[in-house]
Amino acid sequence: MRIIARMSRLFCVRLAALVFTGALITSCGGNPPPPLSRTSPVPQPVSPAVRVGAIPLSPPPAVVGESAIVVDVESGRVLYAKNADLQRAVASTQKIVTALCVLDAGNIDQPVNIASSDGNCEPTKLGLRAGEVYTRRELLKVLMVKSANDVGRALARDVGGSQENFANLMNQKAASLGMRNSCFLNPHGLTEPGQYSTARDMAIAARAAYRSPLLRSYFATKSFTFRFNDGRTRTLENTNKVLKMLPYCDGMKTGTTNASGRCLISTGSLNGRSVIAVVLKSNTPNIWTDSSKLLRWALERPASVQ
Repeated sequence: MRIIARMSRLFCVRLAALVFTGALITSCGGNPPPPLSRTSPVPQPVSPAVRVGAIPLSPPPAVVGESAIVVDVESGRVLYAKNADLQRAVASTQKIVTALCVLDAGNIDQPVNIASSDGNCEPTKLGLRAGEVYTRRELLKVLMVKSANDVGRALARDVGGSQENFANLMNQKAASLGMRNSCFLNPHGLTEPGQYSTARDMAIAARAAYRSPLLRSYFATKSFTFRFNDGRTRTLENTNKVLKMLPYCDGMKTGTTNASGRCLISTGSLNGRSVIAVVLKSNTPNIWTDSSKLLRWALERPASVQ
């Protein structure tokens, strides 16, 4: 009987420990955090009141943009959404998908021979000339910082063989990432009938791009000097003005057409947390404030795990 009693007490102690551990895991989101990949940033200490995937206690700010979403980078949790699944033109923000396809092709230092057809686009162009040669790395940086459409066409032709084949690669990449509500027809985002995405899908693409240290460095570049083959130089300013408005903004990509309105995907990192804010179909006076307000709300306000 004494042996049975001791075994019973031991069983109860172990059971209580298991129950406590399970409750602890559940309170932190249901699963232990995934292991860090080699490209993941080293996590910084965070306050007990502000944890990964936490939703701010204050209500989200009103934004003019007709579609918007805020996503925690590490957990993927949606912190805020407004018409996030509405199909619409996303303009040059889709160059993020273009960049992912270029990286997938490998050999980032492969030379690209510029063709005269690469310039068949408007309005933003670097001014590439037929016969010039640049590496994919050089062109990709211009694409992310200055959003030059001729550069997008040159990369698409080099990687896919044609604009149409590259668009197929973009759609395959989108599908592999779980972007279920997108259709891409070109590498630069200029308006075409039947081309669309959503705020939620573009947040998925942005989260994938954020995992690349190379792309993150380009997204965060405020300006740099590009050197043409003939020795000419041109200083290129990042089209994302939030980079200069918020000290913790570290990317990502702008987009503007008549059909899409003003669009911006922006990222920010503060106190060990990183978020992505997507704003689509805003306007010139409000796109920068829309995005800044969402980043401030997600990163500066006290938050709790729900």
